[in-house]
Amino acid sequence: MTTTSTVPRPPRTPARAASAFLSAHPRTRLILLLSAPLFWLGVVYVVALALLLVTAFWSVDSFTGEVTTEFTLDNIIEVVTGSLYQTVTLRTVGVALAVTLIDVAFALPIAFFMAKVATPRMQRVLLILVLTPLWASYLVKAYAWRSVLSQDGILEWLVAPFGGQTIGYGLPATIITLSYLWLPYVILPIYAGLERVPDSLLEASGDLGGKSWPTLRLVVFPLVLPAIIAGTIFAFALSLGDYITVNIVGGANQMLGNLVYTNVGAANNLPLASAIALIPIAIIFGYLFLVRRTGALDNL
Repeated sequence: MTTTSTVPRPPRTPARAASAFLSAHPRTRLILLLSAPLFWLGVVYVVALALLLVTAFWSVDSFTGEVTTEFTLDNIIEVVTGSLYQTVTLRTVGVALAVTLIDVAFALPIAFFMAKVATPRMQRVLLILVLTPLWASYLVKAYAWRSVLSQDGILEWLVAPFGGQTIGYGLPATIITLSYLWLPYVILPIYAGLERVPDSLLEASGDLGGKSWPTLRLVVFPLVLPAIIAGTIFAFALSLGDYITVNIVGGANQMLGNLVYTNVGAANNLPLASAIALIPIAIIFGYLFLVRRTGALDNL
């Protein structure tokens, strides 16, 4: 006669019960995993944006300097009709558009070489080179360009023998510096988009007699357009909200971010600063609305 021994099951602790429940209910597990980051996103971004919108309709007491919560449209009217804000808005949008176009012009050939020409080993090297500037401090890079563009900087040293001189500080310096800062953010989505383009399409175009430029224009460009637009979102949005670079290399020029910073700090006019901050927010939301059908948001 044989006897069988049974190993007693461990007691069902609350932790084991919770683990079993979550294993059997994947949707509940997903909700719990996302609850903390979604709560943080809601508090930090959505609530902050709502408070910004509300504050724009408040005012500052001219006698005490305190913010009053009485509803008023004075800040919105001043921002919309004031010549200063119109000029600075046009300047900011112009700088953002110039930076975006320059970055796309540089990013397209770089990303194409990385995705379709370079060997796998070279791809890794180039990817590291593209990512390396992101590891450096924003301020370090901005001040580096200030040094390059200064009267005694590297650019002056290079062009002086040919009778040239540095461009100095101003809007061109701001555009150059911002283009350098945001270029990796444009290269990466375009590179990812080109990686998804099958090489067989390029080979088929060549077999059918298509030359390089028609192939790029008619085959590659339509497929990678959403990725290009995704890159422009980064460059355009980041340029709209920047105020540090123009302070460092922009000379006496101002952008919208500078007006917001001035009214938060020296002027102590938070409602007016909130109204000014709504301008780049409205512009970027309008841009996102226009490009939403291109599939660019899926490439972010």
